[in-house]
Amino acid sequence: MKDSFSQRIDTLFAERRPLTVSEITGQIKLRLEKSFGSLLVQGEIVGFTMHSSGHWYFSLKDERSQIRAVFFKNLNQLQRFKLRNGLQVTARGRLTVYSQKGEYQLQVETVEPVGVGSLQLAFEEQCRRLQAEGLFNLERKRRLPLYPRRIGIVTSPTGAALQDVLRILERRNPGLHIVIAPSRVQGEGAAREIAEGIRQLNQLSERGERSIDVLIVGRGGGAAEDLWAFNEEVVARAIYESAIPVISAVGHETDTTIADLVADLRAATPSAAAELVSSGTAELMIRVDELQTSLLNSMKYLLLRRRSRLERLVGSPGFTATASIARRHLQRIDRLMQGAAESLSARLRRARLSIHNSQLALARVDLRRPIVESNRRLATLDREACQAIEGMLNEQRLRFSTISGELHALSPLAVLGRGYTMTTDASNRLITRARATEPGQRLAVHFADGVVDCDVVNIKLNEE
Repeated sequence: MKDSFSQRIDTLFAERRPLTVSEITGQIKLRLEKSFGSLLVQGEIVGFTMHSSGHWYFSLKDERSQIRAVFFKNLNQLQRFKLRNGLQVTARGRLTVYSQKGEYQLQVETVEPVGVGSLQLAFEEQCRRLQAEGLFNLERKRRLPLYPRRIGIVTSPTGAALQDVLRILERRNPGLHIVIAPSRVQGEGAAREIAEGIRQLNQLSERGERSIDVLIVGRGGGAAEDLWAFNEEVVARAIYESAIPVISAVGHETDTTIADLVADLRAATPSAAAELVSSGTAELMIRVDELQTSLLNSMKYLLLRRRSRLERLVGSPGFTATASIARRHLQRIDRLMQGAAESLSARLRRARLSIHNSQLALARVDLRRPIVESNRRLATLDREACQAIEGMLNEQRLRFSTISGELHALSPLAVLGRGYTMTTDASNRLITRARATEPGQRLAVHFADGVVDCDVVNIKLNEE
């Protein structure tokens, strides 16, 4: 029996009506999609293009043929690695027809690399790209503080790793302050929560509310898929941008993530990270205890030696003889002090007697007469000095008046006052002869009461 498609074609031909392009393409599309379900296609990627719409277009080829493929945006966003030309892959999808061009193509749903796992390929590509940007450079990695006071932890609040870290920190350094930023550590959205936790602790430290010295970012071990959040670019960049030194503590010792490569220090496990951040303080406490014990023992030994030496000195003949000499000197000092006190009392009595005699002698002398005589002589000298100064001033005034009259008689202003004038040119130079002028020259004629500006019009010279 013929299938429905063949019957339909026969019917159309029987009617002698030509098919439109859309009709034949639609029939081929229907037949193709119905005949082929989901299938796997293996080949090499060629002509790979990322369209601005977010869709990926490429072809898969082998030695003899190729087939076009489209990977729509809503599906390729879940792809863990980027496609590129020359990559051998196995694509899962469905055959369909692109009606506008009449071409059949593979509508891709997932892509896996041939010969290597998709996670490993994505990990390698991520590492190459971030290393090229310098996120793994050793020179940018910072040393951890030797004695941290506040530790920030980004991990799951319900995981066993957090309990292990808290138990170790409490045992090794109970004085540490712990700030926890809870986040998921696996599954969709875990990477964004981890990155956000790192940024939140940095912001908290920058605001000065809780200054954090070091961050621990991690989780316990697991499969590669479980640890994948710590390979995401958003986590790597959050660690790179952190102003606080970061310890990556992800999985077991054999597991390496991109977070381990970017962090300032990698710890094999979260417990090992707790040992690292508390090692300095724990060792310091042990060292302090050792020094305290050593100091106490040294002080006890020193006190025993000093006490033994003191007992020997007290019992020695030299100590008793020294005490006897000291007593004799004390007695001598007492005698000297008594003699000094008696000598001082005698000198004070003689001084008082001398002062009394002087007071009696002064009482018999009248000092008022010499003072009155001195005041009278001083008044006479004062009058004579005033008269002499007044005479000198009068003499100087007369001399000044005489000189002023002489100067006034010689002054050019006085001459001008008698009817004479004085002529100067524009440069204020004195003109004394008519020959020194020329027609059109600007002159100033000075009178006793002002100045007249004029121009030379005609020059008449006296005949010699």
